[in-house]
Amino acid sequence: MRYIEPDRFTRNVMNPLVAGLTKLGISLMGSRVLAVKGRKSGEWRTTPVNLLAHGGAHYLVAPRGQAQWVRNLRAAGSGELRVGRRTEAFTASELPDADKTPVLRAYLDKWGWEVGQFFEGVKKDASDAQLARIAPGFPVFRVEIE
Repeated sequence: MRYIEPDRFTRNVMNPLVAGLTKLGISLMGSRVLAVKGRKSGEWRTTPVNLLAHGGAHYLVAPRGQAQWVRNLRAAGSGELRVGRRTEAFTASELPDADKTPVLRAYLDKWGWEVGQFFEGVKKDASDAQLARIAPGFPVFRVEIE
């Protein structure tokens, strides 16, 4: 199971900074605070994410792999996306690996500068075969905002 744990700077500085700004209503290039109930505790867990709008749909991509929010979202099947005082409830369905290629390409096109280090040297201009090869390590959820 592929997972790249955040370093101390990301965990203690960047994530709280992005989450704090997003909670204040300042979305950085599509940032949201994802809230999903914990699969064991049942309590709300939050983390900053990038919400991708692509092809008339919305997606959440896990560039670090099998993160806790991924496991929780799989179990819950729904959650909330928050920016400032606005909260949008959603349901999520995980994409099969075969359907991830165009979403991963769009994600890298928009946020490759931020998350490219997690994509094993694959960039937005990679071939479909290269993106398909890495797809199993990158959970992708289609988000249906209610």
